[in-house]
Parts: sequence; C-alpha cells; structure tokens
Amino acid sequence: MLVISDSADGGPAGDADAAVRELYAHHALALRRYVERFCPDRATADDIVQETFIRAWRHLPQLSSGDFLVRPWLFRVARNLLIDADRAARSRPVTVSSQYAEDGHDDTRLNRVLDQQIVTDALDRLSPAHRAVLVERFYQGDTLAKVARQLGIPDSTARSRLHYALQALRRQLADREAIEPR
Repeated sequence: MLVISDSADGGPAGDADAAVRELYAHHALALRRYVERFCPDRATADDIVQETFIRAWRHLPQLSSGDFLVRPWLFRVARNLLIDADRAARSRPVTVSSQYAEDGHDDTRLNRVLDQQIVTDALDRLSPAHRAVLVERFYQGDTLAKVARQLGIPDSTARSRLHYALQALRRQLADREAIEPR
C-alpha cells in the first residue's frame, strides 16, 4: 500500500506536486496498459491517464488517508472516463471531412454526369451542320475523311466545319462557365 503525505490538504504546493509525482511513478505504467486496451489510439489513452491523475491531484486529501487503496481508485476513475468517452463518441453524429468536397474529389461519377449534361446542352445549341461533324468525329470516332463521305461534303468543308464547330462549342462552354461557375 502506498502512503501519501498529508500535506496536500493545505500544505505547500510543492508537497502536493511531490505526492502526485509519487502516485504517477507507482501507478502510471499499469494504468496506461489498462487504458490502452480500450482506446482506439495512444493519444486518447494518454488523455485518459492524464485526466485520471488530475482527478487524483484534486482528491489528494481523501487518497492520503492511511486505509485508502489508491490503485483501485485510479483504475475506477480511468474506467469511468473510458465509459464517458465511449458514450460521448456514440452520441455525437459522425463527422465527415469536407476536404474532398472542397477539392472536387467527392464523387467523380456525379461530376462526369454533370459534365456530359453540360456538353450535351452546348451541342444542342450548335447549328445542325456543326453538331453533325462533331458527333461523327468525336462520338462515333470516325476519321475526318469518313465523316466527309458520310455527310456528302468535301474533305476541306468537313475540316472547316470541324474547326468552326469546335470554336462555337468552346464559346458555348465558356459562356456557360461565366454564368454558372463551378
């Protein structure tokens, strides 16, 4: 049994500090091992042990009585703190990091669908001749010569329409981005 000096109940502050240091030296390692079994990480275990010794310091007069067993009291306080921490963790709603939402990495499928919708809307605003060249070239994957044959136009006309269609599409997308920034 560890006996703590009576000076904590009104004596100099140095005596109370010495009493807590003595408690810590004798019980901290065993208490930390006990607490670590129930904590998710070492930092949480350190916090529980620290709070246990703070409460011991506050109760030094009761702990210094000769017939009081200190170690069971410390373990009981640590157990109560563990229970309180578990209850608090369960009662709090789960927090989700907003980092992904701010970075734009939260849902790539949703972003892809939205991008497709924006491009489709911009394509609908193009002239039928420009839209046909873009669709055949980029969505069907045809070569420019094959696009010209399918549309019944000369190669140079297909090339020119593609150039102006891409310009118009870029303008449509830029105008939309100026109106609705992401």
